Amino acid sequence: MHSSLPGKAAEIRALLLSLIDTLPEGAALPPERELAVRWNVARMTLRRAVDELVIEELLVRRHGSGTYTTRPKVARWLGMIGFSEDIRRRGMRPGSKMLEFRHQKAERAAARRLRIPVGDPIIAFTRLRLADDLPMVVERTTMPAAYVPGLQAEDLNGSLYDLLTNRYGIDLVSGTSRLEPVMPDAKTASWLGIPTTQPCLALHGVSFDRRDRVFEYTSALYRGDRYAFTTELRTTPTPRANAKGL
Repeated sequence: MHSSLPGKAAEIRALLLSLIDTLPEGAALPPERELAVRWNVARMTLRRAVDELVIEELLVRRHGSGTYTTRPKVARWLGMIGFSEDIRRRGMRPGSKMLEFRHQKAERAAARRLRIPVGDPIIAFTRLRLADDLPMVVERTTMPAAYVPGLQAEDLNGSLYDLLTNRYGIDLVSGTSRLEPVMPDAKTASWLGIPTTQPCLALHGVSFDRRDRVFEYTSALYRGDRYAFTTELRTTPTPRANAKGL
């Protein structure tokens, strides 16, 4: 990210970045007064540089404690893109670990979401999604078994969407998602390696293929300390009233 800071503050920002590179994640920065003396700069200028790095999530302030290094959150775009592809685009290595895999019959709630009759066979699985081996997301997926004959747990180590396209000819065309803040239950927290007091982001959604079938329902829990969601907003042009009608 390019700095918007002028002159001296931009120089101090560069010095702060060099300092951050030498420190482990979660390490405390020296006090502002010490850094101001070390770099011969006014504390107000130093604070401006620190403020920008806090905004970029390279530093975090803790009231009454100090300023600490942190790992920037992965900014996931809310759009038609799978986890694996999104992580690769950010220069990280995606990974996946199967936690649960079941064949069962659709109860009323699952049947309604998937638009299939109650009692139809479905496949339900839970995966832990990783970025550079760091647990990021617990992803629970339900699919009609008829759409993915022969699907086994060992088939799901990589991108689900690539598998669906290449093996089953299913292409993701559209979908709907709902995002909400939640607290993890004990099992999910243990999978993510976080305390149950760590806020998370839950994303619930259905995906449609070219035949307008719902081919999956997903409920994913993202670590709130590692993930941020980004979306693009556009206004819809309002038709101008006909001048003659005024």
